[in-house]
Amino acid sequence: MTHPPPDPPTRQFLEHRELLFSVVYGMLGSVADTEDVLQESWLAWHRRATAADAEPVEHPRSYLVRVAVNAALARQDTIRRRRESYLGTWLPEPLLEEPAEDTDTHGGEALSLALLVVLETLSPLERAVFVLHEAFGFRHTEVAEILGRSPDATRQLAHRARSHVRARRPRFRTEPRVHQEVTERFVAAALGGDLGALIEMLAPDATITVDGAGTPGAPRRPVRGRERVARLVTGLAGRGSAREVHFQKVNDEPAAVVFSGDTVMGVMVLDLAPGGQQVRGIYAVFSPDKLAHLRSDATSVRKETP
Repeated sequence: MTHPPPDPPTRQFLEHRELLFSVVYGMLGSVADTEDVLQESWLAWHRRATAADAEPVEHPRSYLVRVAVNAALARQDTIRRRRESYLGTWLPEPLLEEPAEDTDTHGGEALSLALLVVLETLSPLERAVFVLHEAFGFRHTEVAEILGRSPDATRQLAHRARSHVRARRPRFRTEPRVHQEVTERFVAAALGGDLGALIEMLAPDATITVDGAGTPGAPRRPVRGRERVARLVTGLAGRGSAREVHFQKVNDEPAAVVFSGDTVMGVMVLDLAPGGQQVRGIYAVFSPDKLAHLRSDATSVRKETP
């Protein structure tokens, strides 16, 4: 069945949809909420563009980003209440895909899972400013217009957000090949039950954070210390049967993806210490709801319509 081509407003929205998804996901860390925000944004844009007395929008990209960002900010209270009652530790939903190379959609700093965890500690406005300016390269004047704030206020928000993020996560990015090799060695040691090898690879203050949404055996708080982390990892690796581990990109970083048949059962991302040889943080997502948007080919499911 052949579908009719989209009307001009929908076509314009689709041209910028990837950028909108990336920005809103960076603000919310939730695929489902991001899709809902994009649906609201498309409806608002379509109503605006097709109104009988509508004037043409001079800069659709900026207009759509403003609509989507403010819709995401309006959703923050609902998300906060949901997370307050969440069973266990909340982690962002992983995106198992390669980021687009289009410079219009991606900035200089990838929104890794570890970075998204740090962004959770910012205020909604600080996070919006950080995502727009630091990750996607919007100028302060553009961010001010998007948020309806003065440029001076926007710069202050950006300074606070940047200082907070750098204090918790200094700028450091492991060379991808090294990150991949460490991830593969770590998983091999875990599956082989090699406690000594795991301890050697872990930094003394290593931490593992597991989002299991109440899954039996999943710790509900982060576990710290290399020996405790190593024992937990070997315990988790020894559970279950008939499972395969594949290495995919998660939020633009190497990760281990656990399959049972065609179903993604878990995702594990390692955060490496400066130097790239020791693991300082492990983020493991086993919550079925957090993995529901993934397919067997480990790509993110996106709605075909706006």
